This record gives sequence, structure tokens and C-alpha cells, in this order.
Amino acid sequence: MVDSEVRALDEVRHRLEKRYPTTSPENVELAVAVAYESLRNARIREFIPVLVEREAKDRLAHLNWGA
Repeated sequence: MVDSEVRALDEVRHRLEKRYPTTSPENVELAVAVAYESLRNARIREFIPVLVEREAKDRLAHLNWGA
């Protein structure tokens, strides 16, 4: 993972923490990590942060659905 990708994923994590304030930061970080893992070996890297955010958001929305 390159520095720009690390920064972008940190920004994703911060946005999701604000969007889901009742979710623990650990769960947000886990959702981002799981989403990233599915794309870790992708050859084209430009859209990874967007795709990670979308997948993590879906996971967190599902987690918070019953809340």
C-alpha cells in the first residue's frame, strides 16, 4: 500500500466515523480493513478508496440497521 492510499483510507475511516457516530471506531476500522482486503491485490489502484468506502458503508449500515 502506497502513502497516498494510506492517507485516502484514513480519510475514508474519518468520514465513516462521523457518519456512524454510534459505531465504535474499532468497528469502523474493521469494516474499512475488511473492505480493503477484498481489493488488496487489484491491479488498478485509483478507485480503491472509493470502492472501500462504499463496501465499508454498506457493512456499517447493515450493522446499524437494528440500532
